[in-house]
Amino acid sequence: MKTYSLVICGGGSTYTPDLMELLCYAKKDFPLKKIVLYDIDAERQEPIGQYGEVLFREYYEGVEFYYTTDKEKAFRDMDFAFVQIRAGGLTARNMDEKIPYRYGCIGQETCGAGGLSYGIRSVTQMIQLVKDIREYAPEAWIINYSNPAAIVAEAVKRMFPGDRKLINICDMPTQIMDSYLPLVGKKRYEVEPRYFGLNHYGWFTGLIDKKTGENLLPEILRICRETPDKVRRMLADMYDTDGHWGKTFQEHLNMVLDYPYSLPSTYCLYYLYPDQCYSHYNESFTRYDEVMEGRGSKVQAYCTAIAKLGKMKGTEYDISAHINGAAGNIAEASSSTIAYNDVHAAYLIELAISIIHNRNDICLVMVENKGLVPNLDPGMMLEAACRIGQQGVEPIQIGEAPAFEKGLLENQYACEKLLADAVFEHDYQKLLQAFTVNRIICDTNRAKKLIADFVKANGDMWVDFRRQ
Repeated sequence: MKTYSLVICGGGSTYTPDLMELLCYAKKDFPLKKIVLYDIDAERQEPIGQYGEVLFREYYEGVEFYYTTDKEKAFRDMDFAFVQIRAGGLTARNMDEKIPYRYGCIGQETCGAGGLSYGIRSVTQMIQLVKDIREYAPEAWIINYSNPAAIVAEAVKRMFPGDRKLINICDMPTQIMDSYLPLVGKKRYEVEPRYFGLNHYGWFTGLIDKKTGENLLPEILRICRETPDKVRRMLADMYDTDGHWGKTFQEHLNMVLDYPYSLPSTYCLYYLYPDQCYSHYNESFTRYDEVMEGRGSKVQAYCTAIAKLGKMKGTEYDISAHINGAAGNIAEASSSTIAYNDVHAAYLIELAISIIHNRNDICLVMVENKGLVPNLDPGMMLEAACRIGQQGVEPIQIGEAPAFEKGLLENQYACEKLLADAVFEHDYQKLLQAFTVNRIICDTNRAKKLIADFVKANGDMWVDFRRQ
């Protein structure tokens, strides 16, 4: 049986422990001989690496595991690279989210001004990372999950044209499927999605039952329209209504009821209900603070405790029952025991399994439009349903976008394209245009102030934009 080597870029991420745990579930279908964590922040990666040493020693017999900050040790001869880097780290996320509140607009890590600030950092770091991986592992599959994914996808499309083994993905549509499919008694692996849009700005147009061929979406939407209280209770059982995602999915249902013909991304809330989203946080307390008080501290404590014990089996941290219960089937794996957000980890692994076994499963990934939606810009990096196998990504034709969605997407793509142009050309004029055209900013004077503050806050993490 062939075995594979995997590097996880962004080894210090709070999502990495979930991903490592799920690799133990998936060893039947995704057999690994080597697992490596790579991060430029050695201190942040250390406790997660120490946890990994214990985890794989006890639950993944024979696999080689180590963590490093050395590019060659991390990338040489790898078969897969999972990329989940956060350019600038959590410190930069903090200022991305808080600076916009000074000027009366949403502070969010991937949408609006914060997303543009993050995007400038991510473009330069992601391009360099792909170059480094390709130097040491020219044939590796690079599956990128780094945010803001739409801007990153636009940039790497330009720098690495024709690289069929470079795939950009996001888990948010997957989480939406997991949240609404119970209404019709189905699980995600039992349906094929149909979806189009930009990353964090898209809509489901179909959820096709693999056995019957029936489109289940109309029935899901009917249930939402006719029994919204039932749907609210179901969502409340899934997500704590006092927490971020609980509130988000309650508001998401409201959006479905306002636009009851498709199932949108939760991130459409930021663009369609900006005043409402603005009220969720303030400059003193944003989603960053919520994450640091919640998942960030939990993951740190979890990994540190296990590293200190030096074992998991026979302790309160033993996951043997979970792994045996999953029986090697990642789709049936129970919820993660660490950060309680394993959707993206499962999605990464499912995609890799489809490649390894040439299953040609339909997954949602980012791909250049090129006529998939003929009335949208052909260069737009759409998030869409694609077959994934040994030959890479084969997109499924979508058809024309309705006028409402077309207008929203063309506006956002203009913003993202201008931002990528500005980064590549170091052009302040295009930077100002990108900020101004953004639906959440929408004002030249506000854009100027935001840019000035972000220039100071980002320092060398931003390119030097020349005034023309």
